[in-house]
Amino acid sequence: MRTAAFQAPRLLVVPGLHDSGPVHWQSWLQAQYRDAERVVQRDWADPQLERWAARIDATLERVAERQRGVSFIAVAHSFGCLALARHLAQNADSPVRAALFVAPADPDKFGVAGLLPQRRLPLPSTVVASDTDPWMTAASSRRWAQRWGSAWLTLGDAGHINTEAGFGPLPLARRWVTAMAARLAREQRPRHAALAEWSFSV
Repeated sequence: MRTAAFQAPRLLVVPGLHDSGPVHWQSWLQAQYRDAERVVQRDWADPQLERWAARIDATLERVAERQRGVSFIAVAHSFGCLALARHLAQNADSPVRAALFVAPADPDKFGVAGLLPQRRLPLPSTVVASDTDPWMTAASSRRWAQRWGSAWLTLGDAGHINTEAGFGPLPLARRWVTAMAARLAREQRPRHAALAEWSFSV
């Protein structure tokens, strides 16, 4: 019996408060992937964690109706990181296979820390922080990264890693997505490779 062909994961962009404008690094990244999906909130100025997480759910469900078996690499920013974390806490079967959290907002500022995962996430993830982020200290982001089992790095004096801070393109995010897609493909290959392909597997 023939196994289904492996589907490369698609990019899921999860913006933060007030969305990511046309020159924001998230928009730059999205433009490089023809099949990327973007979570669109009903009210970008109202950071309601449950509603924002529900919009992630709805976006993924809408895509699944059109493309069965699709998976995603999610790239979130600011409050979008909290919404993505909440989604993952509520959906053990989420099609999100890897997550990049860039400049997450401090959940204590919004009173939602208790609604976020309190243990290791069941997927590979990385938290990218800044030493001068007004929305979360580097120390706090590192604690959350440790809690989630995420890799952690700081870009130094990078503000909130947004347009106001000079980002623009963020090649690091593109490299991370590319590397993660390759990792996921390697992990899935033995499950999906046809018998004749095994002699060529590495």
